[in-house]
Amino acid sequence: MADTSAARAGFLVTGSEIARIAGVTRAAVSNWRRRYDDFPAPVGGGVNSPLFDLAEVQAWLDSQSKGQHVSQEVQLWQTLRGAYGDDMIGGVADVAQLLADMAAEAPGALPEDAVRLARALVESGSAGDVVSALAERFTDSVRRAGSDQVTSSRIVRAVRHFAGEVPHEATLFDPACGIGTLLLAVGPEHGPRRYGQESDERSARFAQSRADLMGRTGVDIAVGDSLRGDRWTGLEADLVVCDPPVGDTDWGREDLLLDSRWEFGTPSRAEGELAWLQHAYAHTAPGGRVLMVMPASVAYRKAGRRIRAELVRRGVLSQVVALPPGAAASHALPVHLWQLRRPRSLGDAATSVRMVDLTANDPDGSLDAQPDQVADVSLIELLDDIVDLTPGRRVAESHRDYAVEYEALRQELTAQVRLLAELLPALTEGSGASALDGRSVSVADLARAGLVRYGEPEPVSVSDQLDTDFLQGFLRSSANTRRSTSASGTFRLDGKGARIPQMDIADQRRYGAAFRALQEFEELARRVAELSKQTSALARDGLGNGALAPVEQEGQQTESQ
Repeated sequence: MADTSAARAGFLVTGSEIARIAGVTRAAVSNWRRRYDDFPAPVGGGVNSPLFDLAEVQAWLDSQSKGQHVSQEVQLWQTLRGAYGDDMIGGVADVAQLLADMAAEAPGALPEDAVRLARALVESGSAGDVVSALAERFTDSVRRAGSDQVTSSRIVRAVRHFAGEVPHEATLFDPACGIGTLLLAVGPEHGPRRYGQESDERSARFAQSRADLMGRTGVDIAVGDSLRGDRWTGLEADLVVCDPPVGDTDWGREDLLLDSRWEFGTPSRAEGELAWLQHAYAHTAPGGRVLMVMPASVAYRKAGRRIRAELVRRGVLSQVVALPPGAAASHALPVHLWQLRRPRSLGDAATSVRMVDLTANDPDGSLDAQPDQVADVSLIELLDDIVDLTPGRRVAESHRDYAVEYEALRQELTAQVRLLAELLPALTEGSGASALDGRSVSVADLARAGLVRYGEPEPVSVSDQLDTDFLQGFLRSSANTRRSTSASGTFRLDGKGARIPQMDIADQRRYGAAFRALQEFEELARRVAELSKQTSALARDGLGNGALAPVEQEGQQTESQ
């Protein structure tokens, strides 16, 4: 029997929270909603994240003997939701502040029930466990709401993976640390000095309290806008990690045009991510690294081309990883992980950029790239007119078999050119007079007589006395083209005003065969032109990158010797 005393009016729960209360899976709750007509209806939220009244859910669970005891953790979360509404970060920050100093007076907005529940949880566990559970619940609620307010667990896992082993004596920095998830996740739990900055005071306060209550020493979180008001001037970190704000055009460009951090170029208003990237690099020690989460579009947007080129040219960009779809919290759009390294000297700069394409992987699967998912691309190859840093494009090009592909294209082109010549009809000298100068009939008259139907896109014959290829061939003649062209220059082959010569069916078929061959010739000529362009482009690329080489002609080796 469930403890109904925990059910308080106005408390709202999600499907996931109902599953926790009942001790079942989320799928079981969804099944209950479908199977039982008396299951409580949603009272809030959206279609994909409905919210239910806790009291109604608890009563239903009791009636079905499905409920379990409502944990104090769930009660605390629901108490905070009832008191703080959408400002849940304020609620968890106030709880963390309370737990940091149990003897101090509780924050004014914190309800008495929340104070009681938080203290009870600490008595049965630890303050670190309580604040970690609140952080997990907050992250989950934000993710379900479709927000990027916090870094997703998949992004955290990817950053940790590509950060590799971090020394205990390292200095870490996150200039947009939020509630501290990424900053606290990378590197060993104890040893590194960790610095963070966050513009939202409540998030920064929670991040600091979270670190303190978890027993993490050497963690300092500052409050403020990192771009407009850097609180860590002079800090040089061994590793900078950052999941910056996305699509923020109000990042302070007008006030920061001459800022010394724009070492690779002043970002445009639309390229706020490149401002964060350069801010992170400005705080990187010689030999240190930056791991920056980036929208995939930053890799190819025109506005950021010059900055991308400088990052490549100076050997600062060392790796770009395209993460699996679904890595981000609120969408399935592709996300990249850029790695920069500050050279210790001129000779220490990168000579190539490693491109890793994991877009075919499961977002919860392995992050270890297979050989065909990796390409080391030379700087000169990247420095074209676009400076496209999309891994998928570079990896695909790197693993192309140029020799096999070129030979297949060359053979196809040879066969098509041979066929092209054969398609040209054999024509002889004519009378010199246009066939339309003699007896002719309008297509409109043929249509009225039931011999022609206006089809799409061209008129067709519906009579065995009129050849369709003959009809359409003369419709395209210069005389009929002029009739079918409007004053604006638009050609429309409707044929209503066109005329065709009067001939017996045998002559029609002879002309029709010639027109049909010309039509096929024109279509194949377009294909040959496209194939020629494709073949020459492949050959030029292959010769340029060393994948192809000219065949040595007979006699050349002897002459060179």
